Amino acid sequence: MENNTIEYKQWLVELKTKIRQSQIKAAVRVNTELLRLYWDLGRDIVARQMESAWGSGFFERLSRDLRSEFPDMEGFSERNLLYTKRFYLFYIQDNTIRQQAVGVIPHQVGEELQTVSNNEVIIPQQLVAELEDHPIFHIPWGHHVQIFTYCKSVKEALYYIQETLKYGWSRAVLMNFMKADLYSTQGKAITNFERTMPKPDSDLAQQILKCPYNFGFLTLSKNYTEKDLENALTANITKLLLELGQGFAFVGRQVPVKIGETERFIDMLFYHLELRRYIVIELKVGKFESEYTGKLGVYVAAINDQLKKPEDLPTIGMVVCSSKDNVEVKYSLQTSNVPLGVSEYTLTNVVPEDFKPSLPDIAEIEQELTEKTFSKE
Repeated sequence: MENNTIEYKQWLVELKTKIRQSQIKAAVRVNTELLRLYWDLGRDIVARQMESAWGSGFFERLSRDLRSEFPDMEGFSERNLLYTKRFYLFYIQDNTIRQQAVGVIPHQVGEELQTVSNNEVIIPQQLVAELEDHPIFHIPWGHHVQIFTYCKSVKEALYYIQETLKYGWSRAVLMNFMKADLYSTQGKAITNFERTMPKPDSDLAQQILKCPYNFGFLTLSKNYTEKDLENALTANITKLLLELGQGFAFVGRQVPVKIGETERFIDMLFYHLELRRYIVIELKVGKFESEYTGKLGVYVAAINDQLKKPEDLPTIGMVVCSSKDNVEVKYSLQTSNVPLGVSEYTLTNVVPEDFKPSLPDIAEIEQELTEKTFSKE
């Protein structure tokens, strides 16, 4: 235990020096330096097997010592110190990240650490320059905690990190997208983009479409119609835009287009700011039918002819239905020469037609009060 105490004190002195150095650099690169500090701290805790040496009280003691030395610096709570260990262990699962850093333990987690004759653990050097520019060091710590707590793999975590950096997501927006499982749904719609659009436009368009779309923010009766669905989505347009993803701008619902002598109405029309093109969405409450793509193709052609400006790229059409047979969808899309896609949606809040709230409405309360008043007279 005496050797452990000496080792702990020596390491604590080194750690305090690192913290002071990070405080000096923080004025220039606050977030990156803080994350590198947390990475080094987590790595040291794992490499030195601190918990094995000190038992369950280690994090409590370390928290107390660091907060005593740095009373004005946040981030040294017992819970946050535990997070630094999780942060390090989570990302070194990935071989690419592990190989980029000299500072990462050169062994698989769980294998015996390298030691010298006096049983001192050999600690590898600081992260090399390649890792300093890695995306994991460029998003806020609060985002990281949510990501490594929620994500099942480093690949999934890196996806959310890249999207956060690309679009500047707040923590709340990040959480919404993770809860909606954007990683698993993004780019999963069945489309004919590869055949009908040039690269890289086809790849970019494919990535912005999801399957399924989660309309769990709606509450609809069991036998809802397409009009009911459209009304509910329009009434919740902010939530719908969040579910559709970054770049969608709402143009309108029941948008009229002239097709020959007949005026037709498009369910919902959007413009995508990054793709620079209109997106026609037709809502279907039932299973996908092959004739849907023919009608949708006509609407796409009409928008290209009547709304599209020279600077806009060709319009995309999307059928969003409650279910689909993937083979039927693929065959149907093969018959069209305009960019079309098909996706599903999910609902969680569907109530029976005869559902009645447990609490009475105002009219019922007034009626009851009136009846009681007359009965007393």
